[in-house]
Amino acid sequence: MAHQSLSFQGVESADQVNRITTALMMLDGVESVEVGRHGAEVDGKVRREALIQAVRALKLGIEVT
Repeated sequence: MAHQSLSFQGVESADQVNRITTALMMLDGVESVEVGRHGAEVDGKVRREALIQAVRALKLGIEVT
């Protein structure tokens, strides 16, 4: 199982964290996700670009790297 980390800037609320968590968990290949205000730790077989796109698609106005 692969492990990937994402970094966030601009996450300000628990609602945003919950929405990011849900979006990442719904991706095929994701086994587990831990999301906080400053980033996410993702385990599973999923492309990094797919993770970033899923977060950007939420249009939360945050920066993801």
